[in-house]
Amino acid sequence: MRRPIASVRLGRDFYTRADTLAVARELLGKRLVVPAEGGGRVSGRVVEVEAYLGAEDRAAHSFGGRRTRRTETMYAAGGTAYVFFVYGMHHQFNVVTGPAGRPHAVLVRAVEPEEGIESMRERRPVSKERELTSGPGKLCRALGIDLTFDGEDLTAGRRVWLEETRVVYKPDEVASGARIGVDYAGEDALRPWRFWVRGNEYVSRKG
Repeated sequence: MRRPIASVRLGRDFYTRADTLAVARELLGKRLVVPAEGGGRVSGRVVEVEAYLGAEDRAAHSFGGRRTRRTETMYAAGGTAYVFFVYGMHHQFNVVTGPAGRPHAVLVRAVEPEEGIESMRERRPVSKERELTSGPGKLCRALGIDLTFDGEDLTAGRRVWLEETRVVYKPDEVASGARIGVDYAGEDALRPWRFWVRGNEYVSRKG
């Protein structure tokens, strides 16, 4: 894999495109960054995502146009962070996509650590390196992402953002399949809207 280029934050146009599945696929290889105290950074390269397509997607929190205190962030303009808490223990980081009012989002399921790995280990003491960020709850703990990040502007905010890198995956390097943990969604649970980098050890679940 080639070395990343100097940091260039993804702009609004990347997120507000109508094709959420394209945004999801193209998030693979991008760098998720959280600034650390003292001027450092904690970051990881995105290697697994899941797309959620709003009101018509039974697996989405916004299915049927549902608007609650938790889901309201999904109706913001693309390029907004949507963070929620599940099972009373895990935070999950999502990227809102599309124009304001259309509640689509992409869940970042796994990243490959790049910067601030010692800080990650302090937050998540694990015996195997791959366990640091190989899942949506794990990566949020390792990067220090919690509910206070919900609603952050990824294009201009100072707490979290995504950057370009030199990494571009060829079609045969990216796999797709059913999303995880959405069996309740009926036929929508089978849609191949999960994308991951083939062979990457940080992917949460192979196949």
